[in-house]
Amino acid sequence: MLELIDQALAEDLGEGDLTTVAVVEPGATARARIEQKAPGVLSGVKVAETVFERVDPELRWHAHAEDGDWNDGGLVAELAGSAASILAGERVALNFLGRLSGIATLTAHYVAAVEGTGVRILDTRKTTPGLRALEKEAVRVGGGVSHRNGLYDAILVKENHSAMAGGVAVAARLALEAAPEGVIVQVECASLDDVLGALDAGVPRLLLDNMTPDELREAVGLAGGRAELEASGGITLETIRAVAETGVDYISVGALTHSAPALDLSLLLEPLE
Repeated sequence: MLELIDQALAEDLGEGDLTTVAVVEPGATARARIEQKAPGVLSGVKVAETVFERVDPELRWHAHAEDGDWNDGGLVAELAGSAASILAGERVALNFLGRLSGIATLTAHYVAAVEGTGVRILDTRKTTPGLRALEKEAVRVGGGVSHRNGLYDAILVKENHSAMAGGVAVAARLALEAAPEGVIVQVECASLDDVLGALDAGVPRLLLDNMTPDELREAVGLAGGRAELEASGGITLETIRAVAETGVDYISVGALTHSAPALDLSLLLEPLE
């Protein structure tokens, strides 16, 4: 995380903050308040604190809220010290905090939409390059469950893999034979025929891609508990309840990380004598 924060600060500061040098008296001190301006789940509070620590270890930080807190709005944190240092870290800290809180908030809405069904909400690999670990943590903070972290920690046979292998059933058998011990194997199925082929091969987890609720219910019946089932593909807050009620175990939603709007936050300075 430190390397990522340092890169973000270097990107923003470059050779220095020209505006602050021009208009803020050297040595000026200030108090700052970070305010949440819209309802949502906070994520990235510690990241924001670390941004200011990297800018100036002498800044004094006091958090009034924590990751996972749902707030309608209000004070998130206060800090005090060098005005120039606070201004140097302001945008990077708010960018992280707003982005991660937006993901946590959207995840919480999806989790609430399937409450009572037993379905778990999963993220995907559709993350911002370089921010995957933080964004997946934000999903967890919002009540979701992290899918595989990358290509290296699980086997997920997608449509293109099956096309290269000669079909879903063939790809499923190859994946099961090659899987290292303890590594889960999942196969994407675009049709009920694919479901039957993967089940016959003994795949323990199926990804049901872009199926209608009726098709999902039929797939649940075909599986009969022999495999865990994950629904995916264009699922929205308006449609997710119907998908959850088909009996699948998981629903993966790429929008959690690729389309979450940032939570609205602000930082306001007050000069200190």
